[in-house]
Amino acid sequence: MGSAPELVVEVERRIAAPPEEVFAFFTDPARYIRWQGMSAELDPTPGGLYRVQMTADSAVRGSYVEVSPPVRVVFTWGWEGNPELPPGSSTVEITLRNDGGETVLHLRHSGLPDEQSAAMHNEGWLFFTERLDEAVRT
Repeated sequence: MGSAPELVVEVERRIAAPPEEVFAFFTDPARYIRWQGMSAELDPTPGGLYRVQMTADSAVRGSYVEVSPPVRVVFTWGWEGNPELPPGSSTVEITLRNDGGETVLHLRHSGLPDEQSAAMHNEGWLFFTERLDEAVRT
């Protein structure tokens, strides 16, 4: 009996700023909350805390795995109080590629527990990467 295929969400979006600028929106709490969450506790070093208060009653938490300015950020992800996707149980990989002074952002979220979770996170990342593009412009 084989194991189920890994559920992965992948989103690619062009961001109207160079990677050096976009990178800070994944490591600086003040910039992070301009596109996602109400507050953020970020220690962008391998093993450092990644925690974002998304709404008054929901937060995601994990830790940074890789921080390679300005091209790559990897952190673990999960929802506090959610046994289906607990803190740190999935992985978000962000790759930033310079393209003519803009950034092609590639996001890969792996380790999701089921199709419903994958669909929800796909919708969420599409929404929030659009907000990221808007945030870097202002």
